[in-house]
Amino acid sequence: MKSIRRNTQLIIALDVTDSKNAVRIAKETAQYVDAVKIGYPLVLGAGLGIIDTICEYAPVIADFKVADIPNTDRLICSQAFEAGAGAVIVHGFTGHDSVSECVSTAKEFHGEIYVVTEMSHPGAVEFMQPKTLELASLAVICNASGVVAPATRPERVSYIRDIVGDLTIISPGVGARGANAADAIKAGADYVIVGRSIYGSKTPGMEAEKIVKEIEKCR
Repeated sequence: MKSIRRNTQLIIALDVTDSKNAVRIAKETAQYVDAVKIGYPLVLGAGLGIIDTICEYAPVIADFKVADIPNTDRLICSQAFEAGAGAVIVHGFTGHDSVSECVSTAKEFHGEIYVVTEMSHPGAVEFMQPKTLELASLAVICNASGVVAPATRPERVSYIRDIVGDLTIISPGVGARGANAADAIKAGADYVIVGRSIYGSKTPGMEAEKIVKEIEKCR
């Protein structure tokens, strides 16, 4: 099991459903990404084994946004880590006991847990944003490895950075959602997450390289 690399600060969100397509994109972008984020679309379409397959090219983050009672959370995280994922994304609104169980499970597998503090879509402002402080603080209290913060709102990334200190921030919303990779990095994100603009491109490797160069300019 590999932890996220720290070379390019780019993570690809591989939200496709076909395994052959997923492997092709992972292979073409491998030299430009520090990790591949896989969610339900690909796992439901290709099976849990796709995690191990993609691990041949880059570390995998299982974006399952785990949100259940502690025992169920433990079972879900265990399955993800056993399949080869190096990290799992979980929700924090289920409370301290659930998040702590996820973190405890991750430690058994030498994996990482990332807690969602605020999502990148407009609707997150309605219910998540008013609780961002509590969700970010919960991640710190529970000793999570990091948090998810929205690249679509760089000022919120800065706000969350002030709360979580040295925890790793991974930031989605770059590309199709209109966010700029450099802005997110400057605001305090450690990694940006890019999906559709890469996997939807006819040349995903070239698209990934372009974003990496954009990140390099702001270092």
